[in-house]
Amino acid sequence: MISYFEASLEALSIHYIGNQSQDEHYVFSDVPVTLQGEELNNLLKQYLLEPFSKINEVYRFYHSSGNLNLNELFHFAGTIFDDPATFHETSTQIAKHLYEISGHPKIKPGEMYCVYFKNLQIEGELLDAIGIFKSESKETYLKVFPEQNGFGISYESAGININKLDKGCLIFNIEKEQGYKVAVIDQTNRSQEAVYWKDDFLKLKIRNDNFHQTNNVLGIYKNYVTQKLDDEFEVSKADKIDLLNRSIKYFKEKESFDLGEFSNEVIGNEQGISSFLNYKKSFEDEFEAPIPDNFDIHAAAVKKQSRVYKSVLKLDKNFHIYIHGDKELIEKGFDEGKKLNYYKVYFREEA
Repeated sequence: MISYFEASLEALSIHYIGNQSQDEHYVFSDVPVTLQGEELNNLLKQYLLEPFSKINEVYRFYHSSGNLNLNELFHFAGTIFDDPATFHETSTQIAKHLYEISGHPKIKPGEMYCVYFKNLQIEGELLDAIGIFKSESKETYLKVFPEQNGFGISYESAGININKLDKGCLIFNIEKEQGYKVAVIDQTNRSQEAVYWKDDFLKLKIRNDNFHQTNNVLGIYKNYVTQKLDDEFEVSKADKIDLLNRSIKYFKEKESFDLGEFSNEVIGNEQGISSFLNYKKSFEDEFEAPIPDNFDIHAAAVKKQSRVYKSVLKLDKNFHIYIHGDKELIEKGFDEGKKLNYYKVYFREEA
């Protein structure tokens, strides 16, 4: 979805952000970085942009009041897009904002990079974009070099691994009235203090497009089958796997989603359909994320969810049965003599 093959790095400013709850300070640069050499530019683009090449979700800026102009990053992005000459000055304002919300004691200090890109592609369009990144993780590297008749060795104790971007966002100069198109990455923290990047600093909400809708329905259905179904019905693990396989099959074979059609073809039981619809409604209410009854299916979202849909029946530590097709070809029973459960599997030929 995001490609940087034609992108150029036009401006770069770097500032240091400490953690104010730990009495750490910030250091703002007076001037932007002077970029020298094509190789350094290519390494920077690899470090900052390569992680976004597999990102499909698109977010938008928002503010709880409904007034987008109260979102700080929306305001700063608009200032730069309207007048790129303000880039470095505005990058300092962005750094101040990041420092002010870095109050959790576990937030790591690090450098903040503010970058202006041209010809960065998202969803087939070449656009100007602002990148904001933070490097928190430092690594030690050994350096080996020729020396007289042999080799010498030294080390760099606080280097940055260009294959590990910690945090980043890309703000694309399009659809300003809706809150721009924004892509985001946070690789370092999955715990509670990590929400500061997306929720406190950027204040983002996911764009409610067909990727998000496809991803949500498959995720909701998977959670319903694996976590909720047992509360209301007696369902074997083989039946659960069959229900999951049927849902993936539906999304792979159809071009568009229809809630009524999906319910009848995949669930096929009035009580089960009613239960699933109630579960879906609870999700929509809790997360304030309404899902339409009809939308175009997004193939990338189906592929993403297929990876986490499990079709494996695990039996003690001895056997795994992979169920990919007709559930009627597997039967469950209980052997009174051995006092053990068993599965009987029917097949025509061995592969």
